[in-house]
Amino acid sequence: MAVRLEDEIKQKSFRNPYQKLIVNLLYTGGWMSLIQSGHLKPFGLSLPQYNVMRILRGQYPNPCSINLIIDRMLDKASNASRIVDKLVIKKLAERNTCEKDRRAVDVVITKKGLDLLAEIDRKQDHWEEQFHGITEKQADKLNELLDKFRGNDFYNF
Repeated sequence: MAVRLEDEIKQKSFRNPYQKLIVNLLYTGGWMSLIQSGHLKPFGLSLPQYNVMRILRGQYPNPCSINLIIDRMLDKASNASRIVDKLVIKKLAERNTCEKDRRAVDVVITKKGLDLLAEIDRKQDHWEEQFHGITEKQADKLNELLDKFRGNDFYNF
């Protein structure tokens, strides 16, 4: 059953379909973050920490630079260095001085971090069930539209 944006935010109308699209994307993004944060809470991770850990696992066993992490993060406004520091404190990642450039830092996921992600992965199928209200074909179409939408040049006001 579809839930109308107008009903969710108690707004009767929008100036045009594009204004509704912008608000819908922002609202839905916040809604998704809230749900995902709830799934990660039992594991003691925030969304940005989970994102960094997945980046580190994708590079494993190779280390990552902070710049590589920043380039791949979903939330570009996140402070990658601070997030890595928190993961190091939790012993989910390690920071080492880069052998090629002593000014740089290499970050690598630990065994404990890999084990935690494996545990989270086992729950992922259950989390994804919330999307089974749409077909795979609809999911593909929505992904295509979102990719197209991001392809627009919004930075030239």
